Amino acid sequence: MTMTRAEVQDAADKAFGQSDLAPDAAQSWALIAEMGWLMMGVPEELGGLGLGREAAGVIHQGVGKALVPGPVLAQMLTIEALATADDLPERDALIADAMAGEVMTASLAGGLDAADRLTCVPDADTASHVLHVTDDRVALVPAEQVSVTYRAGWDKSRRLFDVVLEGTGLTLAEGDAARALADRVEALRLFCLAGDSLGGAEAALAMTVAYLETRQQFDRPLALFQALKHRVADMRTQLTAADALFWSRAQQADADIIALGALKALACAVYRLVAEEAIQLHGGIGLTMEHPCHLFLKRAMLNGALGGDADHWDEQTGRAALGAAAA
Repeated sequence: MTMTRAEVQDAADKAFGQSDLAPDAAQSWALIAEMGWLMMGVPEELGGLGLGREAAGVIHQGVGKALVPGPVLAQMLTIEALATADDLPERDALIADAMAGEVMTASLAGGLDAADRLTCVPDADTASHVLHVTDDRVALVPAEQVSVTYRAGWDKSRRLFDVVLEGTGLTLAEGDAARALADRVEALRLFCLAGDSLGGAEAALAMTVAYLETRQQFDRPLALFQALKHRVADMRTQLTAADALFWSRAQQADADIIALGALKALACAVYRLVAEEAIQLHGGIGLTMEHPCHLFLKRAMLNGALGGDADHWDEQTGRAALGAAAA
């Protein structure tokens, strides 16, 4: 099946573009499953749509714009792992259930999981399975073989849990295949976190511009004040540059973990900048809990921590650059 980025974008805008921020979690999840977003990256021979990384990028930008709750990214990571498990007898049935909306989750913390525990696992209390990724084995562990503990956080748009494994689950890959699959899962996690961040930054900036055009001081809209226009222009410049890099990486199937980690770090930095500026440019109302500005800032800060923070990826990018120069 062929589907353009614009068509997926239009579907995302119609689904969540007119809704309130942070819509109801259950209704959002049902809508996502109904629209077929969970099958976007699944090969057609497995019942999916066979679309590439661009489709995942559009979906997560749309999710980020509306601050949609739920385990969308974790579900996609699990589906990505299942799609490669050719030797698993239950594979087709599990993928069908996951695409239909049965919650299967994974850690968003970044890197490899510990041998017996995971952190930052969305909606683990309602999941039927949890993906466990180590350097020598990737497994899908059923809910009856795990215990979960809620992890309280500042950002309420995602419900995160710590998970302790009490069983081995179903093996999806081992040895070299597990290491290759771990890289695929990590790449998708980083790319989608970047998409979520850029979508949120776009929405926060649009909300700020609309406010500046409406709010008046000295009988003039705030949007006409030169100092404020410069601040908005700076945000737009940084967001546009990060967005261009995002779609460039979407078309590079061979983009490595370092490149995607650097992209994620940049997208999260831009998101936090725009969210902080949005609060300041909204003035006093931007500091209140009644205004949605704080929702973007909290999500931006969580995205910055998930998948490895900026310090981690800056160091990894620097080491890779030094290694390339030495070679």
